[in-house]
Amino acid sequence: MSEQFKLTPLHIEEYKLKNGLRVVLNRDDAVPVVALAVYYDVGSRNERPDRTRFAHLFEHMMFQGSENVKKAEHFQYVMKAGGTMNGTTSSERTNYYETLPASELPLALWLESDRMRSLAVTQENLDNQREAVKEEKRLRYDNQPYGQIFDLIAEMIYKNFANAHSTIGSMDHLDAASVEDVQEFFRIYYAPNNAVLVLSGAFDTETAKGLIETYFGDIPSQPLPPSLDVSEPKEVAVNFKEWEDKLAPFPAFLLGWKIPPRRTPEFNALYLAGKLLYDGESSRLYQKLVKGEESIIQLFGFTDERRGPSSIFVGAIPKPEKDLGKIRETIMNEIHHIATDGPTADEMQKLHNQLINDSVRQRQSSQSRAQSIAEFALYDGDPTLINSELETLMSVTPERIRATVNEYLNNDNRALLDVIPAGKG
Repeated sequence: MSEQFKLTPLHIEEYKLKNGLRVVLNRDDAVPVVALAVYYDVGSRNERPDRTRFAHLFEHMMFQGSENVKKAEHFQYVMKAGGTMNGTTSSERTNYYETLPASELPLALWLESDRMRSLAVTQENLDNQREAVKEEKRLRYDNQPYGQIFDLIAEMIYKNFANAHSTIGSMDHLDAASVEDVQEFFRIYYAPNNAVLVLSGAFDTETAKGLIETYFGDIPSQPLPPSLDVSEPKEVAVNFKEWEDKLAPFPAFLLGWKIPPRRTPEFNALYLAGKLLYDGESSRLYQKLVKGEESIIQLFGFTDERRGPSSIFVGAIPKPEKDLGKIRETIMNEIHHIATDGPTADEMQKLHNQLINDSVRQRQSSQSRAQSIAEFALYDGDPTLINSELETLMSVTPERIRATVNEYLNNDNRALLDVIPAGKG
């Protein structure tokens, strides 16, 4: 029955301004709100080895004011209009987004265009946000138990610096950054021809086009950013590392595998295999390790989706006195079972139900639609892929999952990070 499920295609209109800004419109009048997402094609993968952290720094800098918007006023304008907003950084991109009542579309476009055009890159703002980023690193990474393990496993999986280093980057690099360095980064990467603007929600199409042209049309384009090589050898960089975590109350471990890029047939099969292994209480590893053996406090599982080589992580925090080796053996046994026998018919039905549920929920939110469309436009050059992604994933066969798990996960080409509490090595 699930194979016959079809979503009504979203209406997608794409065009480009003369300055190179890619614009995607998704009109949906169901709810009187508009969601705006601006995605810049810059993430940690674009950073120089001696200047990491710039992508994340700019996530903060972009709220420090521009020619017509004073420091912190971006937040105030949006909040007073009854909206929500945020920005995030990943290896692949930096995004900024807001959702507002439909009548406030001109405000959203004006705010985003003003900072694209005239961000205030001053010594004062740089010093202020440099300290803010450092404090975020201390709070979220350095002073949290297990806070650094995903950055550490990435360095073990990837050999190419563009892939291996984290978005949080180096404090030393940030300290060494000059205003001129930051201004140059802004000029290169925050240009209209290096961005995608997506508008989703209740708007008049012609009115929206006119406003976008008014606010963004005369922002100068820039030469394209330097070309980027994210290629990787098949082998992981480091197979084993032991790391002492001074804040960890219990030992833990994380396994990581290098897998093909997003939206390849292999990635899709492994993404679904990951859902079978660790996604939710009905997953194989949750049932085995949490419900069955009752051997762990917490199960980790994550598929890191990238345009280049991607990865899968699986790990756990064992209960006191439980055997880490036995827990890892259980994980590898389940991977071996999928690699040998493939998913069951019941598991495939469950996967399809999850995929349908996720797709329906995503479409109910203007902001979720805008962000998903922006990713397809930026990463794949085709925003209409949002209309075929569910069908693509549901067409993955049990045999494809079995064979792909066998090729990429059921082997020794993996990284193992052992986390040791301080003084217990």
